[in-house]
Amino acid sequence: MLFSQSNYKEKIRQYQKNQIENFRDENTSPLTRKDLKEFKTLPFFPINPNYRIVADFKRTPSAPYFVMNTTTRRKPLYQKYGIASFVLNGTKLTLSIYQSYNDKHSLVNNKALFLPFKDRSNGAASYEGGRYLTISMNAIAKDRIVLDFNKSFNPYCAYNSQYSCPLSPLENHLDIAILAGMKKGILKNKSPF
Repeated sequence: MLFSQSNYKEKIRQYQKNQIENFRDENTSPLTRKDLKEFKTLPFFPINPNYRIVADFKRTPSAPYFVMNTTTRRKPLYQKYGIASFVLNGTKLTLSIYQSYNDKHSLVNNKALFLPFKDRSNGAASYEGGRYLTISMNAIAKDRIVLDFNKSFNPYCAYNSQYSCPLSPLENHLDIAILAGMKKGILKNKSPF
């Protein structure tokens, strides 16, 4: 949980560059062929270390599996892995963190956790359907977890309706704006990097 602000912004800039490169690569990009031809970069909120949160964390090991709704008819199974509690901009918040059935039983992704959320920035500055965080179990130490909203990203269905994306459960709808991470849309001008 140790944190140094000295190179934090550079690490986030590198994370953003990697996201942009994934969108440019036709093998990993969610963009349609037309959008890929015009794509230059992704828009992000300014990097703000205040949106890197060390939250209290309570595991929910006996939580049952449930079907998480998606933008299509796909019905993936998820289990609530735990609940993060924290204060952001003077507001007490809680978010549920999930693990998919497939990830839990995977040899590759079995340490991956999923945090879908909606907030007051949706629709105006960020994607109206909400955003995601992918969290490694390594971000958990005892009863604390690191949530870095500067790494929040849009689901692929924000760019291409061919994708089936989980919808954020109501318990993860926040009554504040998270002005960090990826904004909505793509930019067709010069890259900021």
